[in-house]
Amino acid sequence: MKLLRAGKVKEVYEAGEDELEFRFTDNISVFDKVIPSQIPRKGETLCRTSAFWFDRAPSLGIRHHLLKVLDGNRMRVRRVEVISDYAKLTPETTSYLIPLEWIARYYVAGSLLDRLEKGKENPKDLGFPSSKVPEYGTRLPEPYLEVTTKLEETDRLLTREQALDISGLTPGEFDDIWDSVLKMDGTIQDEVGLRGLIHVDGKKEFAMDGDRSAMLVDTFGTADEDRFWDRTEYEEGQFVELSKEFVRQHYRDSGYHQALYGARDRGEPEPEIPALPDALVQQISDLYVGLFERITGLTF
Repeated sequence: MKLLRAGKVKEVYEAGEDELEFRFTDNISVFDKVIPSQIPRKGETLCRTSAFWFDRAPSLGIRHHLLKVLDGNRMRVRRVEVISDYAKLTPETTSYLIPLEWIARYYVAGSLLDRLEKGKENPKDLGFPSSKVPEYGTRLPEPYLEVTTKLEETDRLLTREQALDISGLTPGEFDDIWDSVLKMDGTIQDEVGLRGLIHVDGKKEFAMDGDRSAMLVDTFGTADEDRFWDRTEYEEGQFVELSKEFVRQHYRDSGYHQALYGARDRGEPEPEIPALPDALVQQISDLYVGLFERITGLTF
């Protein structure tokens, strides 16, 4: 099969006129950087976890692109075009990847906390008093919905108007996709809550099919795209990271995150991301496998 694209964590192959094959690698990336370390079994956990959620989408009235899982780390999906020239996307365009990422947050964590602490986000916009920055782990009064670019080298936050301008979506289609995100996240929390997890936040991608109906694509509800906490630990005031956030925190603690974003803010060359310590690689692999089992209730 012909390799069409090699992304940060998956390879995309041509599998016929109307199909693609996704092969999930054991690569891992944070802050839009691919770490020069391999995480054993990671690709298989992403593939199988996503298939678990795709199976539940139709009952919510949500279409998706999955056709079948071939083995541990490969799946066949409906083919759509990736169109990076925003000017070519209109409300009549069909069979294309919508160049947006849809992020729903339910707790204060990750980049949202970073922006709050730097004054780039107003607590009032999240439903809190404007005079106080909420602490890490605070539950948000309402889901906080954000949309970013998908096909650019570094993701950037967009306003609703900017998102509509580059995506070819109508306002109604845009809002319908948000409804699908919230429905899917409700199912995710209901399911993982049975096994003692809290769904903290997550991102999703969508495409338009040949009939211009929106469908869920790529992967979601996994340790890469979403953040999960252990509910018992959370209720005791502890935040046990059970997703890729564990890896992000390593690079925050090491000082790399500060150096990287400092360079980005100054427009300077970005420092290369160092490999993970050997002792952490197996720990991270075990984290991905363990989270797959807690999310799905299945044995890896």
